[in-house]
Amino acid sequence: MRIPVIAGNWKMFKRAADALDLVKKLTPMVVGVDDVQVIVAPSFTVLPSVHGALSGTRISLSGQDCFWGEEGAFTGEVSPGMLIDAGCSHVIIGHSERRQHFGETDETVNKKIKAALQAGLIPIACIGETLQERESGDTLAVLERQLSFGLAGIPEEDAGCLIIAYEPVWAIGTGRTATDEQAQEVHAFVRGLLARIYHPGFADRLRILYGGSVKPDNIKGLMSCTDIDGALVGGASLSAESFASIVKFGK
Repeated sequence: MRIPVIAGNWKMFKRAADALDLVKKLTPMVVGVDDVQVIVAPSFTVLPSVHGALSGTRISLSGQDCFWGEEGAFTGEVSPGMLIDAGCSHVIIGHSERRQHFGETDETVNKKIKAALQAGLIPIACIGETLQERESGDTLAVLERQLSFGLAGIPEEDAGCLIIAYEPVWAIGTGRTATDEQAQEVHAFVRGLLARIYHPGFADRLRILYGGSVKPDNIKGLMSCTDIDGALVGGASLSAESFASIVKFGK
């Protein structure tokens, strides 16, 4: 059985005091929700503080990105080992904002996934098409390219812990969300692609999240889809109340 994952990507929000306040409010709200894996991804600067505040809870900590080298003359970068030192168990890799604004490519995503796995982090690997690509009918081709290149050279025994996040770029922060049918169609395609890259049993076990303007009022419909195993939540994760409501989608 694929345990649902609800992950909150805080992006470039929440300094230390606000981050701790959010965690303080969130943790009691999700107590007893034992059938969902909850993850939060704060900014690098507050990771150790948030890790301390999460001690004794079932909420996991994630970085928002990492570099593919463990150390070296790479000013401004953060290595997988540094994330582990800060208390992280997961790391988001290949988010569309990284691709759009900071030159992330399928090749760098692949290198980062490999480095994260080698260090012992669980990558949340993001894929997704732009509005232009969807309107031109290229959605599935784009996703196949991103996933195939992103997983290139990663053996099944290493890839088994991966989490994939499908985030249509046109739905991120826009208020637009893929319909349940659109999301399910893509998730089914991605699972089928994973079956071809590895094998059907592998694909059946891997969790695939949806991201893109996920809110309390649309999470239940999304989670009713056969191949959607959770959500990577942006803006709605910045409020303890809305994020907790998403986590408790089945309650």
